[in-house]
Amino acid sequence: METRTNQEIKVPVVSKEEETRVKALGFLKDKRTADKFNCRVITRNGKITAAEAKVIAEAAEIYGSGEVTMTARLTMEIQSVPFDKIEELREFLAKAGLETGGTGAKVRPVVSCKGTTCQYGLIDTFALSEEIHERFYHGYGQVKLPHKFKIAVGGCPNNCLKPDLNDVGIIGQRVPRVDLEKCRGCKVCQIEKNCPIGAAKLVGDKIVIDETACNHCGRCVGKCPFGAAEDYVNGYRVCIGGRWGKKVAQGRYLDKIFTDKDEVLDTVERAIILFRDQGIAGERFADTIARLGFENVAAQICGD
Repeated sequence: METRTNQEIKVPVVSKEEETRVKALGFLKDKRTADKFNCRVITRNGKITAAEAKVIAEAAEIYGSGEVTMTARLTMEIQSVPFDKIEELREFLAKAGLETGGTGAKVRPVVSCKGTTCQYGLIDTFALSEEIHERFYHGYGQVKLPHKFKIAVGGCPNNCLKPDLNDVGIIGQRVPRVDLEKCRGCKVCQIEKNCPIGAAKLVGDKIVIDETACNHCGRCVGKCPFGAAEDYVNGYRVCIGGRWGKKVAQGRYLDKIFTDKDEVLDTVERAIILFRDQGIAGERFADTIARLGFENVAAQICGD
């Protein structure tokens, strides 16, 4: 690292090579400064403990400006860390089991909504996201991809986290199973009344759920006073090829509703491998899918 002298003040200058090296470690240059970087602390699934929060706050006071910001990808950034304090900060965080990173052409840290802590949550997004973090963020940490690869886990079809704007999105599902023998064709049907998207309709004297319109939010389950909608199956939808940023792409859902979590994880892995092997350097997964054809890609990642 060179220094430039401006009258009596020495201003450190970090080379572009060093900027690139520390960026891979999760330290992004603060362009307003000559030698300050913002440190990205990975949260695994968007959740940290009180003890970890204390360590991050202490690290910000010792090594940074005392400020911590939250990123759109649910990492935490310690602001204004001097270049020559980067390794000390990483060691300090590592003692508490915290790591920095989250940049580069590889699998990025997963983002997760609140899951079952939310009134609408259908799946444990925190647990699933932590599995994804270990298996793909860590497990594929040294795998070079054509571009960044983002994964998001949403607990329900409300899509607060916008999983369909990620390379792979996973969305919790609750598929109702209507028992027509218990349906009494009530004039005011509670299943129809509680369907937020109008997929459930009383046709004649029986309730009918339009499967092409139903988003499997599960709001109708348990609402019938005669028990016509008590049974259901929990599952997952997988969406591929979403992208947010300068060029937006809407992800598309795979046809299958998965009921096995391990099958979902295997599908995500096949998507990553396909992108690694068939993607072209510099293109996002959405571009790979557009080039190869959605049906082709879907068949590959849903098969063996």
